[in-house]
Amino acid sequence: MAVPIAVLDCDLLLYGRGHRTLDRFKLEDVTDEYLVSTYGFPRQFIYYLVDLLGASLSRPTQRSRAISPETQILAALGFYTSGSFQTRMGDAIGISQASMSRCVANVTEALVERASQFIHFPKDEAAVQSLKDDFYGLAGMPGVLGVVDCTHVAIKAPNAEDLSYVNRKGLHSLNCLMVCDARGVLLSAETHWPGSLPDCAVLQQAALTSQFENELHKDGWLLGDSSFFLRTWLMTPLHIPETPAEYRYNMAHSATHNVIERTFRTIRSRFRCLDGSKGTLQYSPEKSSHIILACCVLHNISLEHGLDVWSSPATGHMEQPEEEYEQMESMDSEACRIRQELLLTHFS
Repeated sequence: MAVPIAVLDCDLLLYGRGHRTLDRFKLEDVTDEYLVSTYGFPRQFIYYLVDLLGASLSRPTQRSRAISPETQILAALGFYTSGSFQTRMGDAIGISQASMSRCVANVTEALVERASQFIHFPKDEAAVQSLKDDFYGLAGMPGVLGVVDCTHVAIKAPNAEDLSYVNRKGLHSLNCLMVCDARGVLLSAETHWPGSLPDCAVLQQAALTSQFENELHKDGWLLGDSSFFLRTWLMTPLHIPETPAEYRYNMAHSATHNVIERTFRTIRSRFRCLDGSKGTLQYSPEKSSHIILACCVLHNISLEHGLDVWSSPATGHMEQPEEEYEQMESMDSEACRIRQELLLTHFS
């Protein structure tokens, strides 16, 4: 009697009953060392993700052997942290490449849905003051609410006609605008901007700009490098410092702003799918943007759980393209006044 094809399991067909299959891989059967080396995170962290994402990953299915949330999370973590082709990660837990791809997509969307829960600026006064105090402790720069910069992540070419993702190095990328605190926790992450846009244009169009100009943080500012224009809420370095106070300001600015560069290195080091050493993200710009944002969410959760420390630089070749911009002082007289007042009050 013929067996209806609809009930056949592709993983069973590919691997057979003797393979370590979905039902046989248990977290409690392997060591923390194995989990960290293969999936990038220890057991308790993975259990936390299962609790956090389980409901979203347990959707009804017509397949006779639905993939558990635990296995979906392991598959996605393996892909995020290895940057390798999905087959190797699938082999480790006994699922096909097609199933592996579905797992990565499901976990990515579940994390993106929770991005605002884990990536946000503090709202209460005590937390905002703590944010400023932490930054002041780095190099004596007062009033800092975050450091901002952009970084590029390589993606495959969307199509031959679309040149909007081609950056100044001739590579296809997404230009990601991020803000972090003094510990490297991300406070804002916009991962969808085309690589052809320079940093200043990204910031001009970003939700971050509307947030600071229209809503909040009138008693502090972000720090940005010279690829951005000076604003009342964004302090940039002086192009040509002349006085001792201006030199001290620039030195404090540089030492504080360096936190975001270290954060980028940490994220690339942990999530090798982003560092470029294994090639580009083989997804559309939209899906690639979601993968980057999912990794940002995991970065913050890992810091929340005390798992991460500053990492050594990643070995990937996909660095941020050098920006070609004319270094100009802002025409915003109020922004210039605020920076001058900062110089006189704190660095003279």
